[in-house]
Amino acid sequence: MMNPYDNRYTDPDSYRHRRSGLMGQQPPLGATYGRGGPVPYGSGGGPLPPSFASRGGPAPVGGGYPAFEPPASGFSVGRGGGGGGGRGRGFSGGRGSNFYTGDRRNDAGHGRGWNSGSGRGGRGYGGGGRGGRHGGGGPKGELDNIALPKQDFGNLVPFEKNFYFENPSIRALSEHEVVMYRTRREITVEGHDVPKPIRLFHEANFPDYCLQVIAKLGFVEPTPIQAQGWPMALKGRDLIGIAETGSGKTLAYMLPAFVHVAAQPRLVQGDGPIVLVLAPTRELAVQIQEEGLKFGSPANIRSTCIYGGAPKGPQIRDLQRGVEIVIATPGRLIDMLEAQHTNLRRVTYLVLDEADRMLDMGFEPQIRKIISQIRPDRQTLYWSATWPREVEILARQFLHNAYKM
Repeated sequence: MMNPYDNRYTDPDSYRHRRSGLMGQQPPLGATYGRGGPVPYGSGGGPLPPSFASRGGPAPVGGGYPAFEPPASGFSVGRGGGGGGGRGRGFSGGRGSNFYTGDRRNDAGHGRGWNSGSGRGGRGYGGGGRGGRHGGGGPKGELDNIALPKQDFGNLVPFEKNFYFENPSIRALSEHEVVMYRTRREITVEGHDVPKPIRLFHEANFPDYCLQVIAKLGFVEPTPIQAQGWPMALKGRDLIGIAETGSGKTLAYMLPAFVHVAAQPRLVQGDGPIVLVLAPTRELAVQIQEEGLKFGSPANIRSTCIYGGAPKGPQIRDLQRGVEIVIATPGRLIDMLEAQHTNLRRVTYLVLDEADRMLDMGFEPQIRKIISQIRPDRQTLYWSATWPREVEILARQFLHNAYKM
C-alpha cells in the first residue's frame, strides 16, 4: 500500500529511488554504449562488451558497441526490399498504395506498401521489384499482359432490348411543348428518332415495385437526365450521357437495367451477369450498388460489387452463385476473368460510368480488354462528366447509332 507521507511518490524523478529497495543498489553511471546512453540498469557495472573494430565496423564509442550509422543505400526491410529490387515488404514501392493492405486497392496494385505508388513491385524501401511508382511497370501494365480467351460471337442468340411504350400523355405533347420542356430543364439532345422526355415517374412505365420505392424515397419528379435518359435507354439504343455527379445518372441507367434483366432468360449454372457496370473507383462502385439494392431487392435481382482492396473470397462466391448485375472496377474484374470465376458471355447491357475519369486513370487498355469479351450487339450506355477528344474517340468505337444528351 502506498505511503501517503512518502514524498518520493510526488517526485517524477524518484522512480529509481522507489525501486531501490527491491532491486538493490543502482550501479554507478559513467560508462556508455553506442549513442552515449548509460549502462543498462541491473548490469551490475560489469565489463563492457568487446569492440567490433576487428570485424571491419566503425570505431567503438567508449570501448562499447559501435555508434549507429545508417547504410548509404537505405534500409532493406522484409523479403528483398530496398533500392528497387525484390518483393520485400517495406516503406515504399509495395504492391499496394497509401499504406493499405489488400489487393489492388482502386486497382492500383495489390499488397502492402507505404506510399507505394501504382506498382506491383518489391515491397521494400524506395520502390523496386516488379513495380512501384519509381521502380518500373505498374499494375495497369501488368494487367495489359493478361491474355483473356478470345470469344466466338458467330452464333449469338437474339435478345430483346426495346421495352419502351410511350405513355399517351407524352404522345399527346406537341413539338413546341417538348422544346419548351427541354429548354426549361436545360436538356440538349442529338441523334435520330429521339424520344420525347417524360415529366412524371409513372410516364416511364416502370414496374410497380420501382414506383413504390421511388415514392418511399420521396422523389418529386425526374431529374433532367432521368426525364430524357429513361425513354432513350428503354428503347434499347446506345446512349451517351454528359452529366455531372449528383445529376441522378445512377438511376438513369440502373432502372432501365432492371427492366432489361427481367426480360431476359434466367441465369443457369456457369452463366455470367446480364448487366455490367464499370466504374473507376471502388467508392463509386459501392455507391452504385447501394442505389441498385434499393430497387433490385424487391424484384429478387441479385447484384454484387467487384473491386480491389477487399478480400476476393466473398466476391468469388457471389459470382459463382450467379448474379444478374455486376458493378466492377476494371482491374479486379480482369483478375476474375483471368481466373475464370466469371465470364461476360451473357452481358447484353453495358454501362461505363465516369468514362472520362477512367481514361484519365489510364484504364483504356483494360476497358478494351473487357469489352472484347462482350457480344457486339449489346446495349451500351456511356456516361461522362466531360467530353474531351479521347472520350469521344472511345465512344465512337464502342457505340453504334447512339443518342447523345
